[in-house]
Amino acid sequence: MTDDLLHAPLTIEFGFNRTTGPVVGAFYTGLREGKVLGIKGADGRVVCPPVEYDPTTGAPLTEMVEVGTEGTVTTWSWVPTDREGQVLPAPYALALVQLDGADTAMLHVVDVSSTDQISTGDRVKIRWADERQGLLTDIACFEPAGGAA
Repeated sequence: MTDDLLHAPLTIEFGFNRTTGPVVGAFYTGLREGKVLGIKGADGRVVCPPVEYDPTTGAPLTEMVEVGTEGTVTTWSWVPTDREGQVLPAPYALALVQLDGADTAMLHVVDVSSTDQISTGDRVKIRWADERQGLLTDIACFEPAGGAA
């Protein structure tokens, strides 16, 4: 009988804070200052956003390098409807953007109002937040920069 079942509240949480450390901290500090940093991997490729350990070898990485604030859309998906907590009101594109000087792409939103305004290979540029705080949201979004790669 279901009335005989015992019930207990369950709260799942992670009761700790993690510091950003020297790599991610430098990335966030750069964003606050209006620049984007990547990190040079063991094979010379630039990973952006930066990671603490080489994705291929697992070796610690330390050589931060500045990359551009413009880049190329490598792939994208369309977001036609609003979802709670999104940084832009829909519609917009969710895209992987490879910034100039980086060998990897970062996921972010592109402020376009229709699928006719975005294509793989398009050039985009960062629109900075009005008030930067050293967070990923310091990049308010990307917007078309004109031209193709």
